[in-house]
Amino acid sequence: MFRLALALSAALFATGAAAEQRTIVDAAGRSVPIADTSRIVAIGGAVTEILYALRLEDRIVAVDLTSDFPERAQQKASVGYMRTLSPEGVLSVAPSLVLAIEGSGPKEAIDVLEKASVPFVLVPEAHDAAGVVAKIRFVADVVGEHEKGKALANAVAADLATVAASRPPQDQRRKAIFVLSMAGGGPMVAGEGTSAADVFALAGVQNALTGVTGYKAANEEASMQAMPDAVVMMSRGEHVANADEVFASAAFAGTPAAHDKRLVVLPGEYLLGLGPRTAQAARDLFVGIYPDRPPPAVPERPWSTDTE
Repeated sequence: MFRLALALSAALFATGAAAEQRTIVDAAGRSVPIADTSRIVAIGGAVTEILYALRLEDRIVAVDLTSDFPERAQQKASVGYMRTLSPEGVLSVAPSLVLAIEGSGPKEAIDVLEKASVPFVLVPEAHDAAGVVAKIRFVADVVGEHEKGKALANAVAADLATVAASRPPQDQRRKAIFVLSMAGGGPMVAGEGTSAADVFALAGVQNALTGVTGYKAANEEASMQAMPDAVVMMSRGEHVANADEVFASAAFAGTPAAHDKRLVVLPGEYLLGLGPRTAQAARDLFVGIYPDRPPPAVPERPWSTDTE
């Protein structure tokens, strides 16, 4: 099955839409020749959003499970979750190009895809405003849409600059803690080096959990010492919880967040994807943390609303 998929993909690549061949250096430092972008597998919600924002949805043949925006993206064939990819599943849709966000996996699957006859490009992840803009430009350049990418990147950069101009001074910034899940009674929280921490920084919010890297189960003492002014969660599936449940937890019961019942709930990929909607997500996070301050004047954009 796998060999058949490889052979089919190789044939399609050889006879695909004619285009000027170019070489892209991806996030892994690999030089990848690109000649046909007519059948794209998009892995990573931000990658998919960028392609839709560039009005290239007709080229997308499959997406991963994190690609839930715009909603119509979910009508595309699915290759599964970005961290548990199967090479056979990715190649079974006969792509001419695979675009995968950095951090996709597992490593064994990525190793196979990098050696397949279909061009596989690892898209660099973003960690700040410059990284978001660079990610947009990178995807646009891979698919041969430099001018569209430039226009999109410039608009997103302007919106992110608007958010930055609204951030309070460092000594006036409130602290928040991102809770990935309350499952099992104990919170799983985001420390440094996470996309949650990156978005907090963009919105001018301090990550209350310092000295911890990645996502960790928080004990009561650590959470109490963090003393967050707000708790931030995702609004979907097993990750969601209501304010009564969150603030009844011993980890947060005595915090300023519990006193004010300040729970900010936003869609996961919207908040953490670091894609074209990041300025809007940072604005909404800002509003949730600083309801007493004027919000950043970030407009809704065509790519930030789920419309045709």
